[in-house]
Amino acid sequence: MLEYIYQATGLLLIAFALQTFADRHNTKRLGTGLFWLIYGLSFCLGPFVPHWLTGLMVLALTLLAAGGFMGTGQYGQSTAEFRKTSAESLKNKLFIPAVVVPVGTIAWSVLTGQSALIGLGLSSLLALAVALWLTKGQAKQSLHEGRRLIDAIGWAAILSQFLAALGFLFSQAGVGETVSQIVKVIVPDNNLMAYVMAYTLGMAIFTIVMGNAFAAFAVITAGVGIPLLMVDQGGNPAIIGVLGMLSGYCGTLMTPMAANFNMVPAALLELKNKNQVIYTQVAPGLCMLALNTALMYFLAF
Repeated sequence: MLEYIYQATGLLLIAFALQTFADRHNTKRLGTGLFWLIYGLSFCLGPFVPHWLTGLMVLALTLLAAGGFMGTGQYGQSTAEFRKTSAESLKNKLFIPAVVVPVGTIAWSVLTGQSALIGLGLSSLLALAVALWLTKGQAKQSLHEGRRLIDAIGWAAILSQFLAALGFLFSQAGVGETVSQIVKVIVPDNNLMAYVMAYTLGMAIFTIVMGNAFAAFAVITAGVGIPLLMVDQGGNPAIIGVLGMLSGYCGTLMTPMAANFNMVPAALLELKNKNQVIYTQVAPGLCMLALNTALMYFLAF
């Protein structure tokens, strides 16, 4: 069933592309439309095309994004007055569709034991139906709004997938083992605090560079967490793993590479400073990182 979710996602992206091609208000409609068309085709045709062709599609996406060929257009939005009146009428009911998505995703995963991604896709469709029922809106308007949001996000919408793939490549290339050797040379033998700091700081720094804590976790845990903390020092794997991942999330708060967390909200909120979200999160991120380091040192050993 997961493949059907991917197919539906691809078809939605293709619909965005077709809308963009027809949008004469978008001076960069050709580049923008091609970007979403290629991205949508990668979802729809992924299992059926050779890997080299998928690679060429990725390169095409990179060229379109890096070359500045993407822009925004006209989306048939309702007036600001109408949106304000509607919001005042619905009030907190507006949050119901947003809540449907996480609740439905968790319920699907718990009750069926199947992939949470399937639950996410089905819950999103249910949330759309609930939103249309509450607002008495039209389905085509949701399509326009979807295109507006994804155009506002731009190429950053796919950054998380690129970074996850990069983390897998790093892991396969043995970067974790290299990191382990470097840490052993730099850090004094059997210095527990130094090992813990190397792990938590390494998770944060690697996440800042890559923008993805999951990718960093595979590399830093293989290089530092398992050999130095769990094997050499006999640390509790559960505590080390949880706090290590949380340390990576501290790095997520402080990097533009985590576009879906930091750059996308700035774009959607139309902030003048695209890095304002990051500036706001640096201090809490550093505090959490220090706390994670102390908790790991005192609880895991």
